[in-house]
Amino acid sequence: MRVLVATVTAGGGHLAAAAALEEAWRARRGRDVVERVDLLQFVSKLQRKLYAEGYVQLVERAPEVYGMAFRRTDDPKKVQKPKSLRRRIAFGTNKRFVQHLAEFKPDVVLCTHYLPLEILAHLRAERAGPHPLTVCVVTDLEAHAFWMEPHVDLWCVAAEETKASLVARGAKEADIAVTGIPIAGKFSAVIDVAAVRRRYGWRDDLPVVLVLGGGFGMGPVASIVEQLDKVTGALQAVVVAGRNEALRESLAALDRTHPTDILGFCGNMHELMTAADLIVTKPGGLTTSEALAIGRPLCILQPIPGQETANADYLLERGAAIKVNRPEDLPFRLEQLLGSKKLRAMAQAAAALGKPRAAEAVCEAVLRRAAAG
Repeated sequence: MRVLVATVTAGGGHLAAAAALEEAWRARRGRDVVERVDLLQFVSKLQRKLYAEGYVQLVERAPEVYGMAFRRTDDPKKVQKPKSLRRRIAFGTNKRFVQHLAEFKPDVVLCTHYLPLEILAHLRAERAGPHPLTVCVVTDLEAHAFWMEPHVDLWCVAAEETKASLVARGAKEADIAVTGIPIAGKFSAVIDVAAVRRRYGWRDDLPVVLVLGGGFGMGPVASIVEQLDKVTGALQAVVVAGRNEALRESLAALDRTHPTDILGFCGNMHELMTAADLIVTKPGGLTTSEALAIGRPLCILQPIPGQETANADYLLERGAAIKVNRPEDLPFRLEQLLGSKKLRAMAQAAAALGKPRAAEAVCEAVLRRAAAG
């Protein structure tokens, strides 16, 4: 079987989900031909820069504009009208990817972003003949209307609530598998917490508050760290600035009230999360799924309007997270939470929601659908 995993650089979550799927498929079916591609590798440098950096700049500098656009387009009936135009634009600006599809001849295409779905839909509508099994892997707890291309053969979604929403919007229940959001296999590994803390020099007698800014170091990370200095209780902070080297350097240059470790991009997030008592973060789909997989509660701050707001609602309703509206509210909330029974209950709720083997579940669902024809 020939399998293409197609994604787009628009935040780190889509890329991480695609990598997890490639890993899981190769582990399950080592003889298959598997390739993972980012559609932006087939376009010009300018288009790549505008698409990848444009998203980051928009959600960072004008989240309310992003949220408004998200809400106004999140209607399958409205989206359906201009969809043929959107498909043509996607097809026309991604000719090299279309050529790659023709050369690779996949039997299955796993899509962790909606852009390849639009291109595949255009090909099905315009060209006769056999087409690959098209799988939509939704990377948040709620599916925006853009994920709802009518030519999708199978949706793989995070939760029963995601499935119910798709069905309510017109998708066929038989075409939806509840798998969880795919994450790397290392998030199901057994981690020696004491060994991780020793390696980094973290104290065993203090709770660890892990602050995440995502792969791009987005969000109010600097403000969060500043407010952690005001917490009167005992703690130690671990801050991951991602690829934002300027942020890492600025945070590391200042003295802190509590023991604080400032890190750059980390490839061992599974270890850092496992060693933490609480994760302070924006609730991106992949970050959320990783934290739940290892049973770690979250403190949510300033979610991006749209998909992250929906992710936050899901976690809050199920008791796996708290939400803080402003960084300056953090000290009081953390003083109440750290070491409390509530924090332990949140960890239990997170573990109950976790799906550490979601990537394997996606592969199983796809193979069942392929076998059924």
